[in-house]
Amino acid sequence: MADIALVPLRMEHVAAVLDLGYRVYDTSVKPYTSWSLSAMAHHLDSTEPACWAALDGDVDAARLAGFVLGSMGFDQRTDWGNLEWIATDPDYRGRGIAGRLVEACCESLVKAGATAVVTDVESRNAASATLMKRHGFREGVTVTLFVRDAPPAADGA
Repeated sequence: MADIALVPLRMEHVAAVLDLGYRVYDTSVKPYTSWSLSAMAHHLDSTEPACWAALDGDVDAARLAGFVLGSMGFDQRTDWGNLEWIATDPDYRGRGIAGRLVEACCESLVKAGATAVVTDVESRNAASATLMKRHGFREGVTVTLFVRDAPPAADGA
């Protein structure tokens, strides 16, 4: 695994990170958030970003194996860090990369002053829940998203 380097996320990684996110995230299961360039920019513009890229190969011609996006502040808690986005390219799964990314992000947030780091995991995503528990996260507040569909449109409307 020495060939996978973790480096702070830089502008030259943005296109690959955006592409990987579009390939692996299903935001329909978490409709309160969306994967986009603006979602990335929020973290990159943070005063204390905790964003990392996992690169395979020579840094100048490396392939993105994974990434994590974190930042200080969660809702009204400015002393909490937020690990919001993490992904590993399917070709690289099972090699410990996600765990290394979690640790790098959390270490950055704690150095920036976080007294806690929060993340959310969709209830059906057992792999992510296991990853987070393995790295010291515990279940906190559980929120159920209730959805009310609009009534069907009346004919002739």
